[in-house]
Amino acid sequence: MCGRFSLSTEPQKLAEHFDLPTLPNLPARYKIAPTQDICAIRKDDGGQRELMMLRWGLVPHWSKGPDSRYSMINARAETIAKKPSFCEAFRKRRCLIPADGFYEWRPTNDDERCIEPLGEE
Repeated sequence: MCGRFSLSTEPQKLAEHFDLPTLPNLPARYKIAPTQDICAIRKDDGGQRELMMLRWGLVPHWSKGPDSRYSMINARAETIAKKPSFCEAFRKRRCLIPADGFYEWRPTNDDERCIEPLGEE
């Protein structure tokens, strides 16, 4: 599970790579966390790509709004199409989340926090 990610790519490169009609104004961010606003690329009603800010996390269809009781920040690829919380969003509301890297906080033996890349244990 990814608990943090970063995005520091220059806005011009993002616009070119994703064929965005306008240049995004995005400062570099190195510690993006769940529930924060993140940039996402999705298609507008006319089928054109657009960059917009969205909140990291899924608000279930039965919820009236963001709620800390439903901490859904990611899903397993193997079951996303079957889980009631994710299946409708998976079928109808997809987007791309640009990221340069991702990592997870891990406590060390002396109880200090350190950052280690995922997959290196």
